[in-house]
Amino acid sequence: MSYQEAYNYATSNPKDFWKEQADRLPWFKKPADIVDTSEQPTGRWFSDGEMNTCYMALDHHVANGRADQVAIHYDSPVSNTKSSLTYAQLLEKVALFAGALRAKGVDTGDRVVIYMPMVMEAAVAMLACSRLGAIHSVVFGGFAAAELAVRIDDAKPKVVVTSSCGIEVAKVIPYKPLLDAALDLATHKVDAVVLLQRPQLAADMQAGRDFDWNDVVAEAVPAEAVPVKSSDPLYVLYTSGTTGKPKGVVRDNGGHAVALNYTMKAIYGMDAGDVFWAASDVGWVVGHSYIVYGPLIAGCTSILYEGKPVMTPDAGAFWRMIEEYKVKAIFSAPTAFRAIKKEDPNGELLKKYDLSSLVTVFMAGERLDPPTYEWAKEIIGRPVVDHWWQTETGWSICANPVGLDDLPAKPGSSTVPIPGYDLHILSDDGQPLQANEKGNIALKLPMPPGFLLGVWGDPQRLHDSYLADFPGYYTSGDGGYRDEDGYVYIMGRTDDVINIAGHRLSTGEMEEVVGDHPLVAECAVVGIHDELKGQMPLALVLLKAGAESTDDVLVKELAAMLRAKIGPIAVMKNAHIVQRLPKTRSGKILRKIIRNIANGEDYIVPSTIDDPASLDEIAELIAPKS
Repeated sequence: MSYQEAYNYATSNPKDFWKEQADRLPWFKKPADIVDTSEQPTGRWFSDGEMNTCYMALDHHVANGRADQVAIHYDSPVSNTKSSLTYAQLLEKVALFAGALRAKGVDTGDRVVIYMPMVMEAAVAMLACSRLGAIHSVVFGGFAAAELAVRIDDAKPKVVVTSSCGIEVAKVIPYKPLLDAALDLATHKVDAVVLLQRPQLAADMQAGRDFDWNDVVAEAVPAEAVPVKSSDPLYVLYTSGTTGKPKGVVRDNGGHAVALNYTMKAIYGMDAGDVFWAASDVGWVVGHSYIVYGPLIAGCTSILYEGKPVMTPDAGAFWRMIEEYKVKAIFSAPTAFRAIKKEDPNGELLKKYDLSSLVTVFMAGERLDPPTYEWAKEIIGRPVVDHWWQTETGWSICANPVGLDDLPAKPGSSTVPIPGYDLHILSDDGQPLQANEKGNIALKLPMPPGFLLGVWGDPQRLHDSYLADFPGYYTSGDGGYRDEDGYVYIMGRTDDVINIAGHRLSTGEMEEVVGDHPLVAECAVVGIHDELKGQMPLALVLLKAGAESTDDVLVKELAAMLRAKIGPIAVMKNAHIVQRLPKTRSGKILRKIIRNIANGEDYIVPSTIDDPASLDEIAELIAPKS
């Protein structure tokens, strides 16, 4: 079935389309009620079906010829450790740890917070929870104690699973003191803490509450997979935010499994037995969808990488991984490839490795600027697919669906909506816009399988956050347009728009131009207050390794490029060369906070920030001087 045929089928007859996808999976009880919109307009999928996500990911494959295939490779350059588990070996470990959790009182519907680095045991803990029908909430390892406490109070877990430490390049990060502080701060009290002691740092244990991972596993009785309803929650994942109560995205079991299994082939072109590498973290939705669940449900081999694109040990780290594990498709954030580009702009390190297994490079998590796209395509010599999705959706809204059709790529575009997403561009008053008219990207209800069930503990928040702006649609919060061929261009969050003398200009467009400068490795453009014109653009720029310039020279060159490519209204008078950009740990640039600093406004440093000192450096440059 071609892309267009699949898209038309999913849009005109979603029940039959998704029933066919559901039939590809091993249910304990196949669903008859395909989608129900009576309780909420976003839809609940396969609600009368019974299944178990862990069973689909492990037991089914072990029973059907994949017992000896590697399920997950673990590669940790920061600890100089490698290991691999076959499907049979992973199932054995997961069943035992599920039994250990059950011995600590964890049952179906109970919550378990997982606060761990990128180690094999993190995946084992996630799968063990799903095996019991328990709800896991993975919190990015190393999160600040106060933020962890808020999540513990919101999720109310029975057990916390953690590790003694994480490792950031060469720095050991103690986790246990952070967890202890969080548990002291939290009003909710957990029954037990299960802790993995790593050789890099031993953690102190609190008698009666803390238990060693190896000890509880040694005493455990393996647990069988517990049947759950398709609509029962699989996990709660908290989206990053700078203020207010955290937003716990709730994902179901059945719709999630069906959607991910479909995407592994349709979007990523993966077949059972292929090696897929999502170079992300289990603390993010990418890690849930495409390190742990998606590849395993599809019978692929996944990779869990505890390292960086650079510095572990150099900018050839990704290429070494691809060669060593025969990776067919890699998925990472554009910021990872920009880091490689900055350190090795000519791809000299890449030439040392055999990338013959690699078919496609996928990027998501932030907007893929055309200069990075062109660089990656040229240096790697493979198709580069920019795809767009959100924590709320759990999988791609737009992509080049290489498993359905090899559509021509267009730099700057995340290509086309994936079957299941009825995408529209709406004006601020909800009217449909024509080709090449910029507006709000909205998705017509109901949403496809895998979309969030709701917000944990706050049913009204689903409506208020996502459905209230445009009745009958999910509001993505992103702005963009579709061209005459139907290709979608994501221009950034709808608040990332500069209003210069009444003209609305996208910072994403400006970043494309700035990023095209031959000396620029990475950039961020934000709008700052201007007495005369309302707002003016400010550019923060990282130069490529070995490149030299000055703020004065650079701003003149960038101003000329903006005038030539966007028009005379795109005036730029402010640009600064910086050593680093403030980012979250997932690589997203903190543009809103940069804007707050430049405008002299109050802001809260988010718990997801990777390097707090980067904000201090930026403030020295751009904060208004009193």
